[in-house]
Amino acid sequence: MQSNDKRTPTAFGGKILVLIASALGLVASPLARADYPDRPIRLVLGFSAGGGTDVLARVIAQKMGDHLGKAVIVDNRPGANGNIAAELVAKAPADGYTLLYNTSSVILSPSLYAKLGYDPQKNLMPVGLAANQPIVLVSNPIAPVRNVNDVVTSLKSRPGQLNYGSAGNGNITHLSMLMFEDAIGAHGTHVPYRGEAPALADLVGGQVQIYMGTSAGVMPMVRDKRLRPLAVGSLKRLPSLPDVPTLDETVAKGLELGAWSGIMAPAGTPPEIVRKLSAALREALGEKDLQAGFNAQSAEVRYATPEQYGSFLKAEQARWAKLIRQANVKLE
Repeated sequence: MQSNDKRTPTAFGGKILVLIASALGLVASPLARADYPDRPIRLVLGFSAGGGTDVLARVIAQKMGDHLGKAVIVDNRPGANGNIAAELVAKAPADGYTLLYNTSSVILSPSLYAKLGYDPQKNLMPVGLAANQPIVLVSNPIAPVRNVNDVVTSLKSRPGQLNYGSAGNGNITHLSMLMFEDAIGAHGTHVPYRGEAPALADLVGGQVQIYMGTSAGVMPMVRDKRLRPLAVGSLKRLPSLPDVPTLDETVAKGLELGAWSGIMAPAGTPPEIVRKLSAALREALGEKDLQAGFNAQSAEVRYATPEQYGSFLKAEQARWAKLIRQANVKLE
């Protein structure tokens, strides 16, 4: 009996291939259609409004929105060292409309917390590295240390007698000092605070002698002469502090310390959407007025592709996990 099906073998075979590709997830989903985005995008940040990271995130969000043709709105969800925001995004639909503006806390948390409500490696995926706020070593102007070499000498000659503040146990301001201590082979006494503001207040008041803070956090007090900058954690001197040496050029060759940040999406977000978001981030970071705003915050533009950012995240997690394990730092 002759078939009445007039479809050609090529057409029939093509349809079979499409069905197989769809089953394997190789065909672009409707979410990756060309008109993405067709509504505003939410950029979730795990820290309070008004801080240095929030300022950078808002500038980036505005510029990305301009390039994408839809608003990118920062949604502050502070708490648990950024984990509330990260978990929210990790469990959000992978449609490109809920993103995370993450800090280094996303790779620190797996080593600091016994339990997390999400797995950064399994539930989140990189979109791009965006910024870096170099760590700046500062002291009270009346403290008996006038440069970074004085700090090293004091730590080595009087172990445990030099007090340093931090914005809290496990915070990057604490871990950066631990990394510095490990590099020079000497230790002071850690005084943790509940946030950067009280730590800086006691530093100015003389209750602690030194502090390793983010550039955006300490620069206002440096400009007002309430704090003395001793060294910066970037590999190049900061334009805002041209006379302040780096740790690399003075006492800790190769040591780079910074509070970097970037954008991540829920795992499973279509690659077409990730590429479009990454391209918008790259264009945003290339704009002169954004770069001027970063300079005003003593921050660095640090764009990296999703692939490059993924490699960076793995390397940073390995670097800090080793330190956290050696220092036995744990958070509840």
